[in-house]
Amino acid sequence: MPNRIAYMPLSTYPEALPDETIRAAVGFAATLRCNLHVSAFAVSIPHLYSPLGGLLLDVPGLAKSAEEKSKAECRRLESLVQDAAGQHLELDCRTRQIMLGAALDMAAGEARYFDISVLPWTGETAAARDMGESVVFGSGRPAVLVPPATSPGSLGHIAVAWDASRFAARALHDALLYLADGGRISVLTVRDEKPLSGSDIAATLASWLERRGQNARAVNVALEGRSIAAALQDAAQSEGAQLLAMGGFGHSRLRDFVLGGATKGVLSDLRLPVLLSH
Repeated sequence: MPNRIAYMPLSTYPEALPDETIRAAVGFAATLRCNLHVSAFAVSIPHLYSPLGGLLLDVPGLAKSAEEKSKAECRRLESLVQDAAGQHLELDCRTRQIMLGAALDMAAGEARYFDISVLPWTGETAAARDMGESVVFGSGRPAVLVPPATSPGSLGHIAVAWDASRFAARALHDALLYLADGGRISVLTVRDEKPLSGSDIAATLASWLERRGQNARAVNVALEGRSIAAALQDAAQSEGAQLLAMGGFGHSRLRDFVLGGATKGVLSDLRLPVLLSH
C-alpha cells in the first residue's frame, strides 16, 4: 500500500499555538500511520512609511522585529516537531515565507496535495479556529482536529456521525482508510435533532458495514437537552472511540463562515480528535 502523507500547517504570527497542542497532533499523525509534512509559515510584513507615524514609532523597525521573531519561531517549531515525532513517523519540515495575511489561503492550497490534514486544536486562540475552517472548507481533503489531551496509539475504534447525508458518507469513507485492521465502528445517529431519511439508518449502515467484513454497531443517541455536538462527542467517548468522523457542513462568503450546528459546536468544544470532511 502506498504511504499516506498527512499535512500540518503551523502559523507563527502573531503567535504560535501552544506546544502541547502541536505535540498531540504530531502523535496523532503516527496513530493514523501516516508520514507527516509540516509547513511553518514565516511572515513578511510590508514596510509602509508614514511621516507622522515615524515621529512616534519606528514602524520599519517593528516590522523587521516581527519578521525575525516569526523566523525564529519557525526554527523552534521545527525542532519541537522533530522531537515529538521521534522514531514513530517519517517527517518533512519546511519553512514557507509568506506575506502577512496569506497563511490561511496557503495552507488550504497546500493541503490539496496530501491525503489528510492533521490540525493542532485549542479553543484558546482564534488562530486555530481560522486555520481549521480554512483547511476544512477550502482544501477538499479530510482534516482531523486534535485537542491537546490526545494520546497516541493504534486507531482501533472510530465513531461516525451518521445522518445518511453525502457529507456523512464522505466522512465515513475517509475515516475507514485509517482504521486499524480488525477495528470497530460505532454508527451514531441522533434521533431527535432533525428529520432523517429512514426509520433506522444507523442499523442499516452497520449492517452494510458488517457485510463488508467490518465490526460495526448501531448506536441511537438522544439529545437529552444537549447540543448536537455535545451529544455526538459524549456518545463517541462513551463507546470508547478514539476518533469521531463527521461531515463538515458550512459555507463562506469572504471568510464570514456560516456553519452547521454540529460543526459549529465541535469547533467550539472539541473533546476528542474529530475528522471533518466537506
